[in-house]
Amino acid sequence: MSAAQFPYGAPAHVVLADANVLYSRVLRDYLLYAATARVITVNWSQAILDDVAEHMAANIPGFTLQPAAYLLAKMTEAFPVARVEPGPAEYARLAGYELPDEDDRDVMAAALTAGADVICTNNLAHFPQPVMDDLKLVAMQPDDLFCHLFESHPDAMLQVHRTTVQKLHDATDASTIAALRKAQAPNTASQVTRLVGLSPQG
Repeated sequence: MSAAQFPYGAPAHVVLADANVLYSRVLRDYLLYAATARVITVNWSQAILDDVAEHMAANIPGFTLQPAAYLLAKMTEAFPVARVEPGPAEYARLAGYELPDEDDRDVMAAALTAGADVICTNNLAHFPQPVMDDLKLVAMQPDDLFCHLFESHPDAMLQVHRTTVQKLHDATDASTIAALRKAQAPNTASQVTRLVGLSPQG
């Protein structure tokens, strides 16, 4: 994605992560390590983390709510300024808008609190374009965001990928690329495949 496709000036670097992105290990790691590399600033709210923990407990075998919440608490401990909590002013700005899913009002309020440019989400339909335009926010799928970041910061993002591989026991370039494809980030997977010199089949 080129800078021209961001309608509000320079490419966005302040990212509010939706629960459906933080739920994925590989997408979460890419976001966090990109933040560590200062390629982006990443934010979330406690309501978003609670949603992630509930989905982890419901869908990951052997995972209960307690270890899921502990994992996310450690994530916030590592990124202490990432968590934002919207207040009455942010909800007041959203009061006149109808949303497809009322749960996403919390996500949008958190984005306003963070001063985010981008809401990184796999549910683009939940963030209507007229509302986003009014609020000067962009909803982007993680695949589009990461592709843009690889184009604008290739060296830093290649290190993000390498750190993701190194930090996960028994992970390889190929297994991480496969995880990206499974997490609905096929274009990012293709970019990483080229950068690390693997064949398209991995």
